[in-house]
Amino acid sequence: MDDPTEALADRLFRDALGALELYTVYLGDRLGLYRALHEGGPATSTELADRTGTAERYIREWLEHHAASGLLEVDDVAAGPLDRRYHLPAAHVPVLADRDDVRFAAHRAIDIVRGGRPLPDLVEAFRTGGAPPRLPWEPEGRAADNRPTYLAHLGAEWLPAIADVDRRLRAQPPARVADLACGMGWSSIAIARAYPLVTVDGFDLDAAAIADAGRNAAAEGLADRVSFSVADAAAPALSGRYDLVTILEGFHDMARPVDVLRAVRSMLADGGSVVMIDEKVADEFTAPAPDLERYHYGWSVVTCLPGAMGDPETAATGAVMRTATLRRYAGEAGFHSVEVLPIETATWRFYRLFP
Repeated sequence: MDDPTEALADRLFRDALGALELYTVYLGDRLGLYRALHEGGPATSTELADRTGTAERYIREWLEHHAASGLLEVDDVAAGPLDRRYHLPAAHVPVLADRDDVRFAAHRAIDIVRGGRPLPDLVEAFRTGGAPPRLPWEPEGRAADNRPTYLAHLGAEWLPAIADVDRRLRAQPPARVADLACGMGWSSIAIARAYPLVTVDGFDLDAAAIADAGRNAAAEGLADRVSFSVADAAAPALSGRYDLVTILEGFHDMARPVDVLRAVRSMLADGGSVVMIDEKVADEFTAPAPDLERYHYGWSVVTCLPGAMGDPETAATGAVMRTATLRRYAGEAGFHSVEVLPIETATWRFYRLFP
């Protein structure tokens, strides 16, 4: 039997190996190295540095690391350092170079780097119970994972799977949709793309994200039907206006979830619907837990929970929001019931809330 102490030490080594690999993937994405290899073909370190406006010696080390790690392939390992030609295997293109592919995963490296930036402040937040100071807005990678997924599936598969919601979005008079915690707007854009009659109002408290969302809608030619506002969903002017309210992958981050759901109830027109997507987690706490649960807990510790801890009345939900927790919040907000929808994805659970 393996020595458990040695096994844990080995596990942490492998974790460090993975973290370092993600850091190099971050560099490859941010510097456009994957795209340059995909679009320009195989390259030596000098050629890739010329294509990307970077320093050859750094690029050489990055290429050697990636070839040693199996992320790139090298034509002749015996060639001299400046003569080796590297290429991005075709099977790796969707994961590392094609941001429109739903399998694109280089964003995970960006997420890890971004998630690590506030860690020194998070140490102090653990001691005080507060929240680390917010870092300046940085859009890098923030929509890289959800954007292709929403555009491919939200209006084409997921909403059509809810038959009465789908019918209303296709019917006259044109439906109105409120998309809460819309971020950079890709969920709102996906809904408007799929349903040409609807108008969508996206709301978020982050002014910089809303500004980006407006630019994204304009670039997609949807500014006449999709608008974005920095607004509180509880604003009285929003009452009774919407046939559908969505909260997609953002509810567990909200400091006052019951207040939000009360506001959502007031926003609904007669017969209106609420659809929510949040993390797919187990119904009960288990330890040790499956990898997906560990993944959600990790993000909860370093990002999701800290983001809500600055409010003195926070519910402190965290990313591991179990179905029973959502049902409790919904009941306190006056909703009659919560249905777990039979829509399957690898990481998300779909809910419908009934007033």
